[in-house]
Amino acid sequence: MQALLDTIASMDMPQDAQRLFHGRGGRYPGCEQWTLDAYPPVWVVTSFLPASDSELATLQTALQARWAQIAPGQPLNWVFQQRLEGRAETRLMAGNVPEPHVVSERGAQYRVHVLKGQNHGLFLDMAEGRRWVREHLLAHPHPNGLRAPKVLNLFAYSCAFSVVALQAGARQVVNVDMSSGAIAIGQQNHRLNGLDTGASFLAHDIFTTWGKINRAGPYDLIVVDPPTHQKGSFVATKDYARLMRRLPDLLAPDGRALLCLNSPTLGLDFLQGQMRELAPSLVFEQRVANPAVFADTNEDRSLKVLVYRAAPADTPTATADDAKSV
Repeated sequence: MQALLDTIASMDMPQDAQRLFHGRGGRYPGCEQWTLDAYPPVWVVTSFLPASDSELATLQTALQARWAQIAPGQPLNWVFQQRLEGRAETRLMAGNVPEPHVVSERGAQYRVHVLKGQNHGLFLDMAEGRRWVREHLLAHPHPNGLRAPKVLNLFAYSCAFSVVALQAGARQVVNVDMSSGAIAIGQQNHRLNGLDTGASFLAHDIFTTWGKINRAGPYDLIVVDPPTHQKGSFVATKDYARLMRRLPDLLAPDGRALLCLNSPTLGLDFLQGQMRELAPSLVFEQRVANPAVFADTNEDRSLKVLVYRAAPADTPTATADDAKSV
């Protein structure tokens, strides 16, 4: 774990929630099992293989030594999570975790929960996706010259995209997620940021809620950030296509769709090929780069965040052959 220890020895005091070490990207041989995240004032170390007591003791020593340098006199707070075969075991190794635990990212605040569950309330790998949403909406404040943008946030989880969209001037955000618990945290996140209006929350299965979703449209931006494989909710290999077919009718002229996929086994071709077939009127614009710390030896295995654009109102709809040439 030398590369992880080297990162700890040189890390600074973080202000925002962020990943500091990403062994999962394969760039550090021998450290593939390890990640290190900062959810200030707590460090979270995750192992995707069994970790020995001696390894944990080494991490404790390294964290304590660096913490004494960058925060002398302050207690060290760190959590260890071990993930094996879809299960997570989480332990508080030193100090404590504040309750409520609120972290920041680019001026926005989010409530997190690092002691329970595999997901902590804010996906750190999606930081650049949230940045893109903020910058896109700030650059397109009035998509049709008359009104502020309307956003659809599918698989909203704790609604971080909604917070960013409203801060960037969106008029309305419709958040949809089948987890009422996640939606409740999303509502808290809006209150944390003083966002009392503009957001609606639907704790429903997306595939049985199209009537409500359609009535609130069309949308100038649609964010699609589903789980890769969640039994009873979404399985990308069969369910992503069902979403893609809906996008052209849900998007306003010149609207954008942000399609996200975090699967090491499904690459760019999975998204792009299906979009050419199922939503040929939408044109691929760009892949949003992941945060630099999440770099992977094979970027096709890493998080995919793709932007598609609907045709402007005065532009003829593209044909399938046109889309294939993009």
